[in-house]
Amino acid sequence: MLITNAEIYGAADAAPKDLRIEHGRIAGIGTLMASPGETVIDAVGGALLPGLHDHHIHLLSYAASLNSVRCGPPDVHDEEQLVSALRARSEGGWLRGYGYHESVAGEIDRRWLDQHLPDRPVRVQHRSGRLWILNTAALEALDELQAGSGSQDLTLANDGRLYDQDAPLGALLGRELPPVAEASRQLASFGVTGITDMTPSNDAENLALFSELRQSGALTQTVALAGSPALPYPHAADGIRTAATKIHLHDSALPEFTALCRTIADSHAGDRPVAVHCVTEVELVFALAAIDEAGTLQGDRIEHASVAPPHLLDSLARLGLTVVTQPNFISERGDAYLRDIVAEEIPWLYRARGFSAQGIPLAGGTDAPFGAADPWIAIRAAVRRTTASGCELGPAEALTPEAAVALFLGSPESPALPRRIEAGASADLCLLNRPWAEARDRLEHTLVRATFSAGRQTY
Repeated sequence: MLITNAEIYGAADAAPKDLRIEHGRIAGIGTLMASPGETVIDAVGGALLPGLHDHHIHLLSYAASLNSVRCGPPDVHDEEQLVSALRARSEGGWLRGYGYHESVAGEIDRRWLDQHLPDRPVRVQHRSGRLWILNTAALEALDELQAGSGSQDLTLANDGRLYDQDAPLGALLGRELPPVAEASRQLASFGVTGITDMTPSNDAENLALFSELRQSGALTQTVALAGSPALPYPHAADGIRTAATKIHLHDSALPEFTALCRTIADSHAGDRPVAVHCVTEVELVFALAAIDEAGTLQGDRIEHASVAPPHLLDSLARLGLTVVTQPNFISERGDAYLRDIVAEEIPWLYRARGFSAQGIPLAGGTDAPFGAADPWIAIRAAVRRTTASGCELGPAEALTPEAAVALFLGSPESPALPRRIEAGASADLCLLNRPWAEARDRLEHTLVRATFSAGRQTY
């Protein structure tokens, strides 16, 4: 394949060039002649970027969300909209909602769901990913399934609010494969050629499933799979490699400190880095203390670092930790943050420039489906730092368009180091429909004209 008249992103010379792809890799860049029978794509001066890599996503949950009802911002803002969205799904059987937040209708429970949807099993996931809210029909269905299986692993609360019970809930309902191919096509349309799946429960079974999805062609993105200590490590085959041990902290129920240090040290002993979920200052302080005590390993990461006051930046820098942030939450949740979070914390929310200025490696993810899967929303938010209503949130943390795009150009091994388009590199590419000088002012997924994964056009 030959791509002609392309502006090679990051090249010293902005003049259009030709790029040849052979056997999934970039074979040459310059002024090239088409070979007989070779596929030729004229870029018409459009910018050719390395394919985007989402460094924090939950693919199976994102795929499941495509068959689910969005129950929170930015699509649903009040109780009337929530009821309408749920009732709009007329087909029978289980109804799954996701992304709920209390700003919509308060602390909903079984009785609220029964009032509005009494006639079918309904389960709604909170946007934190930790809570499922079930109606009576759902509780009764699960009770019957549990009785039939002889299992008592799932604790069915009377109010229908089930915390941190994804594993037993999934085991009871059975694994029904969500529309992964549709999710993969959607990601490809955004220019995404690789993902790092950060689901804490990923294990050997999930590794086998992702391998099957890659081999079948349903999943075109390459995958770095983080997860539980039970996830085989190292592994690299079929476009999938295993990655960090994911540690999910909750400041309301932090683990015993020495136990966390032991988990980190055990992972490092296997030459495996850790990725620690930190969305509060308490969680970040706890994680930094544990990593400092257990020792560091290249590749250790902090996921989110949602609240990072200045006094913690020195520790992040000294420990050499990479931060993987989600700027999309500024636009998606920013108005709620401004309303609900104390004013002193607002400047330290989902920081960007502050990390980079301190020499802290920075990369980006969407956290889909808990955030929008379109990385261009995150890129644009990192530059503009505005909420859905247009309010500024932490404008001092804004990045240039180039620095914002770079959040999604790194490799799984070095997420903060942008890949370059050069001979010999894998042909994972994102072709825009205009030069970068024009694209940098828009930063929308509609700019993506074509996507190539290992040289194969996926969009």
